[in-house]
Amino acid sequence: MTGCTQSRWFFSPHRGREMLVVAAVGGNVLLQRGQPLTAETQRANVKTAAQSLAQIVQAGHQLIVTHGNGPQVGLLASQGAAYSQAEAYPLDVLGAETEGMIGYLIEQELENALGHDHAVATLLTQVIVDAHDIAFGTPTKFVGPTYTKDEAEARAKAADWTIAQDGACWRRVVASPEPVEIPDLRVVRMLLDQGVIVICAGGGGIPVIRRADGSLIGVEAVVDKDAASALLAADIGADALLLLTDVDAVYQGFGTDAAIPLRHLTPNEGRALDVPAGSMGPKLAAACDLADRGGVSGIGRLTDALAILDGTAGTCVSQKN
Repeated sequence: MTGCTQSRWFFSPHRGREMLVVAAVGGNVLLQRGQPLTAETQRANVKTAAQSLAQIVQAGHQLIVTHGNGPQVGLLASQGAAYSQAEAYPLDVLGAETEGMIGYLIEQELENALGHDHAVATLLTQVIVDAHDIAFGTPTKFVGPTYTKDEAEARAKAADWTIAQDGACWRRVVASPEPVEIPDLRVVRMLLDQGVIVICAGGGGIPVIRRADGSLIGVEAVVDKDAASALLAADIGADALLLLTDVDAVYQGFGTDAAIPLRHLTPNEGRALDVPAGSMGPKLAAACDLADRGGVSGIGRLTDALAILDGTAGTCVSQKN
């Protein structure tokens, strides 16, 4: 592995020209652990995110934004469970609601950050999954707020949830099938052709399956945002995928005194690393999958977004040695 060596050359084939960039903003950036689940808190965090994302556009690049929604979709599910007279809404509908809510905030703050000089649009995005994906039998995706073990067990019993330990706390977990296809890709292309900044596939997109007659129907699941972003980047032909979080790079020995930031990883090197499963793990897996398809990803801190694209910050994941 390349340790602290800078990686400016990994994006060099694209330097000096406009790039199409997919920027995936992590849910822990939009709503940090321990913060109240309020609109004011989320707007303040989105405003900071928008200022970093705006720099990519101001540098002359096309931009597609995706985002997480774990805390938000879990909150809506909890709110829905509180109404005993109404049947709880399924996760696909709640996913659509959070796409609209978070997309609205990002859209507005991006417009503000760019001085309303660029068109920005939020697209509610369906993502097809396999109805027979084994993930439906093994829920693993954390959603919603954290609880003590006793609180989580009580809520699980009342609402028929599956729960799991997340660090020192407990949270609800739901099925997270692999994204297979993004049927709304043609709409994304139409918007890009008109110079629009597109916000799409929020929370991994709205999970749907294709029935025997070709029609689509939503399913009770949450698609991983990073996996959906990698699929989007590959299928749209993006020059770069930025997986933006609150950590400045992928580390070897993360959390130890011997931790070393890694500036470049091949897919094989990335998959061999021991990284936190609930946070960096999905990002690194998505980056490695995209690299297998010939794509290039940068992983790092949101505030370093443009520097990651320039190759002067973060970790680059590609086939190049």
